[in-house]
Amino acid sequence: MTSAGDDKESLARRFEEHRGHLGAVAYRMLGSLTEAEDAVQETWLRLGRADTAAIDNLGGWLTTVTGRICLDLLRARTTRREQPMDETFVPDPVIGPLTTQADPEQEALRADSVGVAMLVVLEKLEPDERLAFVLHDMFAVPFDDIAPVVERNAAATRQLASRARRRVRDTVPPSDPDLGRQKEALDAFMAAARGGDFEALVAVLHPDVVLRADAGALVRGITASKILRGSRTVAESALMFARYTAAARMVLVNDGAGLLSVVDGRIRSVMSFTVENGRITAVYILADPDRLDHLEAPGP
Repeated sequence: MTSAGDDKESLARRFEEHRGHLGAVAYRMLGSLTEAEDAVQETWLRLGRADTAAIDNLGGWLTTVTGRICLDLLRARTTRREQPMDETFVPDPVIGPLTTQADPEQEALRADSVGVAMLVVLEKLEPDERLAFVLHDMFAVPFDDIAPVVERNAAATRQLASRARRRVRDTVPPSDPDLGRQKEALDAFMAAARGGDFEALVAVLHPDVVLRADAGALVRGITASKILRGSRTVAESALMFARYTAAARMVLVNDGAGLLSVVDGRIRSVMSFTVENGRITAVYILADPDRLDHLEAPGP
């Protein structure tokens, strides 16, 4: 005879098998690592209150429940927000070591990751659109399973995903997926910034480059949140903050090469980039001290 304790342990083991997947769903839905962890924990609590004997597909059940929790959080954000999301917002990055040689494990992580540029665009979608797009397009959840979560029929849910897909396609900047070519562009950027070479910086930046810096709501002055456009404007800013570049090392940020600045043992900034045809087309900087405190720097 199986005891209640054994059943709970078995359920916990089965849940842990899905935890990584659920975290990936929640992160894409929320763009926040701490909120994603909270959403996964809430999913576990709801599983503990559910009639598990009636659950035919545990993975599917957990995915849709996590999606519903995230949808509620996104709707609450929208309700609380008196003004539209500031264009300077940069989602939480996922930081890892950047290997110099082909690493199957790292390539697998990259393939399962989502870029910061994509997360920025997802942040601009309506909550229901984001859920439909993330669950269907990124995790292949059928529209029939998503429809009850957004309280629509399958056809209307399909339209939600279609609208989101068009916006993602039209807005996410294209980027060279080759890590080697990304690294070359970042090497040139770092060398020019550290050397104070303005024209070399302009040369590695696309003429229409956009820099988005998120320093949080409390930081003021020249280090405050901002959006900069154009190669010469971004190059001027890069020279102004060259001391951070001097302290930076190259890391993997989500699915591409990025820069991590650590000073006195604390993360000061995380930079991610999109690179196309050897030039940097977009720069995303997270410099919010409160959010950076929740991140861990990877080993050297």
